Amino acid sequence: MSRSDRGGYLLLTLFLGVLMAALDIAVLGPAIPAIRAEFGIDERAVSWAFNTFVFFNLLGVPLMSKLADVFGRRRIYVIDVGLFAAGALVVSAAPDFATLLVGRAFQGAAASGIFPVAAAVVGDRYEAARRGRALGVLGAVFGVAFIVGPALAGVLLLVSWRLIYVAYLPLAAGVLLLASRQLPDDRRSSVAPLDWPGLALLGLSLVCLAYGVNQIDTAAWAASLSNPFVWFPLAIAILALPAFVYRERIAPDPVVRPGLFGSRQVVLASLLAAGAGLSESVFIFLPEFLVATFHVPVSTASFMLLPLMSAIALTSFVAGRVLYRVGSRAVIVACQALLAIGLTAVATAGDRVAVFYAGSVLIGAGLAGILGPALSYILLHEARIQERTVSQGLITLFISVGQLVGGASIGAMAASTLSGREGYASAFLAIAGVAAVVFLVAFGLKGRRAEREESSA
Repeated sequence: MSRSDRGGYLLLTLFLGVLMAALDIAVLGPAIPAIRAEFGIDERAVSWAFNTFVFFNLLGVPLMSKLADVFGRRRIYVIDVGLFAAGALVVSAAPDFATLLVGRAFQGAAASGIFPVAAAVVGDRYEAARRGRALGVLGAVFGVAFIVGPALAGVLLLVSWRLIYVAYLPLAAGVLLLASRQLPDDRRSSVAPLDWPGLALLGLSLVCLAYGVNQIDTAAWAASLSNPFVWFPLAIAILALPAFVYRERIAPDPVVRPGLFGSRQVVLASLLAAGAGLSESVFIFLPEFLVATFHVPVSTASFMLLPLMSAIALTSFVAGRVLYRVGSRAVIVACQALLAIGLTAVATAGDRVAVFYAGSVLIGAGLAGILGPALSYILLHEARIQERTVSQGLITLFISVGQLVGGASIGAMAASTLSGREGYASAFLAIAGVAAVVFLVAFGLKGRRAEREESSA
């Protein structure tokens, strides 16, 4: 164990930083009904409080990953934590919804560098047999966030949703203090310039995809697809994607190195990450779904998510401990099955609260094993040492793509129906279908023996 990790302070520093970023989804969901009521906006518009964060998070991943290599992981980690706190301050004081979105953009860009740097540091400081446990600890952060977040949000919502974002500030101050002392300051001696054209093409494709999907009226697909506000941005997104791929092949230092996708493991892990991000977007809308389904106050809806969040915390820890012994494929296949079953149960629960609770626990357990240690574990083994930050950023990138499409789609389906409850239920059921397909994809991953042989090679 390195001197910087003495006493576990390094892992504690990484844990608290990821916790701060992970709290975003946990507290935004409970706050959405209050934000929508204060600014007088509908379900389609309020979904951009989530989509803006995800979009800037997605754009920030390649940028922050590269900057971490250039200027050192510690420096970028500290900058990101400070920027996240500044964004929270803007959101808490926002006089209108547009200003709130500006703050959300700051938070999304800042959060993009926190988890990739944390996972890369784990890859550097822990040998293969201990990485799963360390990544399991970081994965458990999401469970802790979803336990603490809804409970904290439920209490603060009794006063004002703005206090939720004020609460970030003392946590950020503590992380800044620890990170400046504990994180290693590794950097490359020479690097090529950042691929700005590639980043611009990626951003153009993603924002057009999100906007086009968000404008679809799911109650009238054919009519809405003829709407220029739908087909035009979708056409741009489709055209910009191959242009981005071409740019990455000729760029001296691309946003995403095409050679990474020569590994089947990386391709499958990316697909799994996108599917997990799509499923994770359900969390944002669950409180609104609970309010519409069970006719409970917003604060009560937050507390109804506690079983789900407890499942995330427990399963992340367990998955991390067994990951090296059973292999990433076994963990992901099992968790993907739980996720598909849980989403189906929640979507079809109706007013049966027991079915909702059972389904929500399965969702939490399923996502925990996938988003927690497993995908990061795969990329740490497949990537070269000098591109570990970028490889972890790749997972975050595809999770964000899934979240972006999921957030836009769920918001569109809810806004396209007379009953928000029916719209949310239909969206959740559609995502359950995607989760079932991804379950089959997971069988293509390497087995435990092959994974361990490559780790020891």
